[in-house]
Amino acid sequence: MTASTLARLAVAGNRTDVLRTVLTALSALLATIAMLCAATVLSITGSADRYTSALLVEPGLRPGVAATLVLVSLPVLALAGQCIRLGAPARDRRLAAIRLAGATPGEAVLIATAETAVASLLGSAAGLVVYLVARAALGNRHNLPTDILPPAPVMVLLVLLVPVLAAAIGALLMRRVIVTPLGVVRRVRKRGPQPWPGLLIAAGLVLFALPVQEHPRIHFTPSKNLTYVILGGGVLLTMLGVVLGVGWISYTAGRLLRRYGRGAATLLAGQRLITDPWNGSRTMAALLVAVISGSVALAYKALLATTFRYDDIYNQVQGYTNGEGVSAGAEPSFYFNAIRLVMVAVGLSAAVAAAGLLIALVESIVARRRAYAALTATGVPRRTLSAAILWQTVTPLIPALLLALAVGDALVRLIQTDFDLRQVYQQCLTDQDPEAHCTALAAVHAPGVLTVPIPWGDLGMLGAGALLAVLVAVGAGAVVLRSSTDLDELRVG
Repeated sequence: MTASTLARLAVAGNRTDVLRTVLTALSALLATIAMLCAATVLSITGSADRYTSALLVEPGLRPGVAATLVLVSLPVLALAGQCIRLGAPARDRRLAAIRLAGATPGEAVLIATAETAVASLLGSAAGLVVYLVARAALGNRHNLPTDILPPAPVMVLLVLLVPVLAAAIGALLMRRVIVTPLGVVRRVRKRGPQPWPGLLIAAGLVLFALPVQEHPRIHFTPSKNLTYVILGGGVLLTMLGVVLGVGWISYTAGRLLRRYGRGAATLLAGQRLITDPWNGSRTMAALLVAVISGSVALAYKALLATTFRYDDIYNQVQGYTNGEGVSAGAEPSFYFNAIRLVMVAVGLSAAVAAAGLLIALVESIVARRRAYAALTATGVPRRTLSAAILWQTVTPLIPALLLALAVGDALVRLIQTDFDLRQVYQQCLTDQDPEAHCTALAAVHAPGVLTVPIPWGDLGMLGAGALLAVLVAVGAGAVVLRSSTDLDELRVG
């Protein structure tokens, strides 16, 4: 098969295929812009006093800004992955027709992968154009790094990264698919998922704790770059463990629903979860990553608040005045505003993830429209089918959200969980004279252990917001279910 033939077949199709191409290209465009902006921030070197934003002036805060932009791009990439599955039944029939025309199974899979790669490449190229045009239109602004351009190799790499990832995801989704002239055959999994992703979570927490915890018997002092790599690796392992763990959670929840369920909706949902337990890992991945990132930010906010409180007590006990002592000149509001910026990015990521979940839900309903129509024809009410979809989505989501919130908070609590005020009091007795000064202040502050609180309220709001976004997506999917259960769907063709 020549490259020109492959390109023509990759852009062919009906209106659903065009919609899939447009959504995939749009997702690639947004992800490319976000990653190019992150590369721009990281390209700032030397003196940055020309900028008015402290997030760009401070060298230690620029990686956080770049990480926030990358965080926004991850759900968009996941949305592109969900768009790949849009219109799968029609695409399967088209691939079967291509097989009838003489194509091999490998060529059929290559065509399906090329569809995604071409759409992503168009979106990435458009994203680069939008980035360059916006940079030129904004001109020299002191609050944005419009005077900095990432190196050309980095820009080329980022533009090609999205199509390569999209093609890899497409090939991964098609790995168990055998395209035949009479249709598409998928291999059936005979055994349910195992809880081995829990080992990934444990390994990630241990890896993250290596540079931040003091080990009296282990003399391990990594360099700054190695520390970043270890911390990032620990976070990635924990996120991967949570995402992959949804498969085992879904399978277990399905077995419980099938065993203890008393209604048709719960029984249908339980069997569906058992049949395809990895569906949750695919559809909820971006949302869970956003929730973990948000819980990390909220837990770090609690740690910062406790740190500033400890510093204030220390300065008072030592007798320092304004502008002196620990954290002199630091403005807590600046750091808290930076965390609010991260939470805005988390909210955007959750919204994009909910959109991806809606696309996956619609694709799933359309792919099984004949089965739903057959159930309706036998007398199953539509509200029962809607309730089954709700059970199927929410049952594994709730424990997965709780796990994501717990993992995000645990990562920050590995850094520090308490501050010992008794050492401050003892140091005051050693350095200060007279002793009455220290005794009076100690009586006010009650020397003891200042514990970093768990932000239960903020974490609850984060989890409730994510759950609400999913419920909205399920409600929108129920509208598609009504049209997909018409008896006309029983017709062959």
